[in-house]
Order: sequence, then C-alpha cells, then structure tokens
Amino acid sequence: MTSKKTFALCLALLPLGSAFAQKHIVQKDVERIIKTLAHDDMMGRKTFTPGIEKAADFISAEFKSIGLTPLAGDTDYKQEFKMYTLTSEKADIEIDGTQVKPEAFFYSTTHQKIEWEDKAPQPIVIGEADDFRAAINKARRSTKDAMILVHPKHQEMFNRYAGFFKQASPVAELGKGPTLIFVLTDKAQISSFDIEIKNKVNEMSLANVAGMIPGKRANEYVVFSGHYDHIGISKPVAGDSIANGADDDASGTTAVITLAKHFKKQGKPERTLIFVAFTAEEIGGFGSQHFSKQLNPDEIVAMFNIEMIGKGSKFGPNTAYITGFDKSDFGTLLQQAVKGTAYSFHPDPYPKENLFYRSDNATLARLGVPAHTISSVQIDQDKLYHSVDDEVESLDLAHMTNMIKAVALGAKDFVAGKKTPKRVDKAQVQ
Repeated sequence: MTSKKTFALCLALLPLGSAFAQKHIVQKDVERIIKTLAHDDMMGRKTFTPGIEKAADFISAEFKSIGLTPLAGDTDYKQEFKMYTLTSEKADIEIDGTQVKPEAFFYSTTHQKIEWEDKAPQPIVIGEADDFRAAINKARRSTKDAMILVHPKHQEMFNRYAGFFKQASPVAELGKGPTLIFVLTDKAQISSFDIEIKNKVNEMSLANVAGMIPGKRANEYVVFSGHYDHIGISKPVAGDSIANGADDDASGTTAVITLAKHFKKQGKPERTLIFVAFTAEEIGGFGSQHFSKQLNPDEIVAMFNIEMIGKGSKFGPNTAYITGFDKSDFGTLLQQAVKGTAYSFHPDPYPKENLFYRSDNATLARLGVPAHTISSVQIDQDKLYHSVDDEVESLDLAHMTNMIKAVALGAKDFVAGKKTPKRVDKAQVQ
C-alpha cells in the first residue's frame, strides 16, 4: 500500500487539469452510497425480489437529488420492462409410437404451447462417441425447431442439463426463437413423433435505473453504467446467508452515482451523458439488452461500464484495467488522458477469463459501440466473488474513490466532444 505521505505527494504533483476529477468525488460520499447498496437490508439485490426494488428506489432518489433528467419517454428514472417464466403444465412426447418417460426428456422454449405431429425431420444426434458439452452447445445455437437425440452413455450429463433446463428461467420475449427438445435414447433416427407441451406463463416486472444530463449535442451519448443486481441469498457461512455484492457490483453502481453528481456540477456538457444502473446482469444481461433497444447505438459515442473496482489491481495502487482493450482505441485514449497523474489504465490481464463478454458492455459492443468494462479486481485470486463475504469491509475505499476520479478524468475529453473512440468492428465480436 502507498503511504499517506507518498499519496499526498502524488496528488500534489498531478497536472492542473486533473483537479477536474477531484472536487466532487470524495470518499465520505462513496462510503455512504456503497454501504447503503451493500447493506443487509437489500438482501443481496437479487432480480425479482423486494431487495432489488429497494435498491432501485435508493438509486432513483440519488439521481433525483443530483438533478438528472429522466430518459426521453420516461416520467421517472425507472426504465421498466417485463420478463416471463414458463413452467410446464403438460408435456407428452411420443416417438415412433412409444411414450417417452418424463425423466428421459427436457426442452427449451419461449412458447406457451407446442404441438408437433408430423413425420420427423432429420434429428440432431449426440452419439456415443461425441463430446457431449461441445455437441449440446452447438445444438443450442440452432435457429430452427429441433429434436436432439442424446445417447444413453451421456445420461449423467443429460441429467445435469435437465435439472438446469427444468428450472423456471426468465425469458425476455414470448414466442420468439426455436423450440429444442432433448431426448435420451439410443435411436439415431426417428420415423414419427407426436408432441404436445403446454406451459404456464408468469409475467414479472423489473427495471433499469437511468437518468441523463442533456448536452449541446442531443444525439451524441456517453454512457456510464454498472449493474445493481446481485445473487441474493446463498448457503449460510458462519450464520451469514446474504451475498451483499459490495464489489460486484455495488462498487460500479456507486461509481455511476458519484460520476453523475460530478458531471452535473460541471455545467452543461457538450455531449449528452447517460447514467444507468442495469438490472438482471447476473441472470443473463437482460437489463443492458433492454437498454440497448431504447437508443440508436450509432449515436452512442462510448460506454464506460464499471464493475468491481473496490480492490487494488495487480498493476498497483490507483490502477485499473480495461476489457476488450484491442477492440477499439477507447483504452488508449483513457491512458493518454491520465498520463502523468497518479492513475493508470492497462489492458485486461486475464484474457482467459473472457471478461469482455461477461458484463453489460458486451451487449452494446456487439452493436459497434466502443463499450468496455473498467475493473480492478484480481479475478484469478479473489476468494470473495459471489460469496457472502463480498462486503464493504473487504474493500479499499480509498482505491475505489481514486478509480472513480480516474474515470472522471479519463472521460473528460469524451464528454467535451474533443475525443471520439473508434467503433468496435461488429464482425470481430462474438
């Protein structure tokens, strides 16, 4: 750790322009916000629970206090949308005149009713010698209705996947996409089938929390984001069952709120600034997917997605890394912006972790937006990730506060319209 004396000297040596990032970003306020978001009262902020609703109310109140404007078309800061769960009410599958036992099939669909009665198409076969994981992942990418025949040799893995698919997982749209039916059988071909499936649909509400500072350029947006959901209640450890999600990602949400306050104090920006706390990141990034459909991605200049900045990075104090560094020159521009200061940004040192695709930036990056995640967690060593011990007490709040200052400084010229990162090549994004 850098000593207080050394750190004070570093600040004294910062170039004058970096004072831009100092005045309205203070550790006391950072501590207040993150302690509220990661408090036991929020019950781990799991999507579709009272805890996340309470967190949304808190973030909304912060945005109102700061003086943000709701997004176009919204009357408040909650960008509400619906999701659905489907639970099986009836599922009868007959192949070649024989009824398939319930334990020998499972299915994936967004349709309430499925009725197949015809001569069977050529099925997808996962044979005895096939790599089950690779084969089933390929089958799941099918864009057409399909029946997948799985050899009994793979029964153990088949049962694991069946347990997952039989859970009532949320879907964003009803009746969209293919139905996939997986059957455990030694058949490699089928002559006929008769399938009838009926699902019960449960509608659920959820919301991103978003506000903006209108700029002189109404159709050029700079987005600052983090996700405010977490995983809720976990298996108790020493009597504690609440996964507070302080670093993941109350730290990023705290940064978004703090940056909103900071930029609001700077006066009318050149570009329009959007500050958004995403829901449902932990269950599939549904919040960022909904958000991406509300704007023209070509008008989003850059996205600063902030996740897990509560602990020092492997590069030392006051440093962070940027995922997908090679996808645009976003990271290079940030490096230039903080050159000569106490802060520094680095390329993601954990490429094998695939972090670029594991956060909300990925949705917009796939649309060509220079959308990257800024993080400092040492993900290969962190023992508290998705555990009940991810609490505020485990964080370095001085480091976190400095990371928010670094983002503010790095974003300054983006906000002022002086720098524009290159677009992400959509063909180079998974």
